[in-house]
Amino acid sequence: MAKQVLSFTLNGEEVELLVQLGEEVELLVQPYHTLLETLRSNAGLTGAKEGCGTGDCGACTVQLDGKPVASCLVLAMQVRGRNVRTVEGLATGAGELHPVQAAFVKHGVPQCGFCIPGMIMSATALLEASPAPSEEEIRLGIAGNLCRCTGYTKMVAAISEVAAAGKEG
Repeated sequence: MAKQVLSFTLNGEEVELLVQLGEEVELLVQPYHTLLETLRSNAGLTGAKEGCGTGDCGACTVQLDGKPVASCLVLAMQVRGRNVRTVEGLATGAGELHPVQAAFVKHGVPQCGFCIPGMIMSATALLEASPAPSEEEIRLGIAGNLCRCTGYTKMVAAISEVAAAGKEG
């Protein structure tokens, strides 16, 4: 049986993973594995978390071709030839935090931290699509991400600050 390779771009780098189709192929990705499982187990990127496993909580949010998606609902094979970005891919090469990450820290957003990577991925996708969102648009942009620790006020303030800085800069 011929080896199949799952190729996609992950945080700006080309990735190739072997897909197990039979006993003789080294196991890297099963055809039924989710993108979340593949990112955590095969790529070693643990920022996306499994919260609910049904796409309701947003803890596993990553960007697929620039759009936020619940990686627990996307099969790894569906990302073939596409662009996946995780929270680990936001920082610059110099190790500087992305402006949204820095604003979350500045505003004291992280509480338990479980929802934060998914929340940041939704916020960055929103700001890339709409650099100057209103407060209502921000709240809608992060609506797919649930946080049990806060009332979202600090998150909205942090995202608003980044949007305002983008308008000025």
